[in-house]
Amino acid sequence: MTIFFVAFLPQFVRPDEPDQVARMLGLGAVFMLLTFVVFGVYGVLAGAVRDRVLARPAVTRWLRRGFAGSFVALGLLLARAES
Repeated sequence: MTIFFVAFLPQFVRPDEPDQVARMLGLGAVFMLLTFVVFGVYGVLAGAVRDRVLARPAVTRWLRRGFAGSFVALGLLLARAES
């Protein structure tokens, strides 16, 4: 996160501005607020999807099979990898 603030946000602050630090802090605060809102929405939506998935045992069963199959496939790829 620090790398993002140092690399991306300074382009929005003019070098001749008298309050550069305050402007950077303001931009960082806006970014953090928006990030909090977006991840909050993600969390609410994930909770709703979780409730719907757990209410259907068939969906849960297929999800478990899919994850198991992907782990088996990744294990086989790892076993065949050359070092």
